[in-house]
Amino acid sequence: MKLTSLFAGLFLASAAVAETPVLTVYTYDSFISDWGPGPAVESAFEATCGCDLQMIGAGDGAALLSRLRLEGTRTEADVVLGLDTNLTAAAAETGLFSPISVSADYAVPGGWSDKHFAPFDWGYFAFVHDTQLTAPTNFRDLAASDLKIVIQDPRSSTPGLGLLLWVKTAYGDEAGDIWADLSDNIVTVTAGWSEAYGMFLEGEADLVLSYTTSPAYHLIAEEDASKTFALFEEGHYMQIEVAGKLATTDQNALADQFLQFMVSDAFQSIIPTTNWMFPAVTPKMGLPDGFPEALSAEQSLILPPAQAAAQRSAALDEWQSALAQ
Repeated sequence: MKLTSLFAGLFLASAAVAETPVLTVYTYDSFISDWGPGPAVESAFEATCGCDLQMIGAGDGAALLSRLRLEGTRTEADVVLGLDTNLTAAAAETGLFSPISVSADYAVPGGWSDKHFAPFDWGYFAFVHDTQLTAPTNFRDLAASDLKIVIQDPRSSTPGLGLLLWVKTAYGDEAGDIWADLSDNIVTVTAGWSEAYGMFLEGEADLVLSYTTSPAYHLIAEEDASKTFALFEEGHYMQIEVAGKLATTDQNALADQFLQFMVSDAFQSIIPTTNWMFPAVTPKMGLPDGFPEALSAEQSLILPPAQAAAQRSAALDEWQSALAQ
């Protein structure tokens, strides 16, 4: 009798586990790191969904699209979180994403309208440095200096691609000349943001390509006011990070639930002090003390997704040619 009860209990427990729906989200590595938003997001969503949220890292942001192209309709992903508007046109062209309907009061500059993607955070690219450094105020001064920088590869990293479009937007046909002049300032080009920022913190470069919000991490989390960013006269290119639903998902309703949860206060309040970006929807408690203010409209540079896609190939060719010399 006891054995019968034991086996019955084990069967019911196994059945319950088997019936728990699994939602698979591809994202970038730093999002699911111990210090990133992933652990808190997973805990908060699982408390409401009755599901198993599995977040899988796939390198840096731009690597996500490469992985999806490789996997195609065979992908196990239900949701992809971590593309940005420099990649959304190319991502939509794959036909792998399904239209979504997400309702939110967005704080993203310029508002938001896209049938395939919803934003979860945004920020400005910038070169971060120690406060004791006298930093350049534009790309030309940076190129003319002896300062050493670490940047990310635009083929695998969204910050790396953002930098290409930053230079291209600011300098147009002169972008190739800017890169040629910058080539001897570049210590190395890393695959992703984490590696580059780590090198900067270890003293291997004077400046690192990151975000205007990065110094807030040191100030708020470490009580360290020794980091700041170089304010450039050309303005700063913006990044808007997004998520989308795969057309091949077998968890359609759950994926929709996650995307709506993504713009809720429970998710958005996690972003400022874990992903160290501006949240797409301002949390009820506002932004933490020590967080930077948004730049003015005149200082904010960004290309619409279609224009970013059109500029990408030429900007990449200019970058590769300059660094190959």
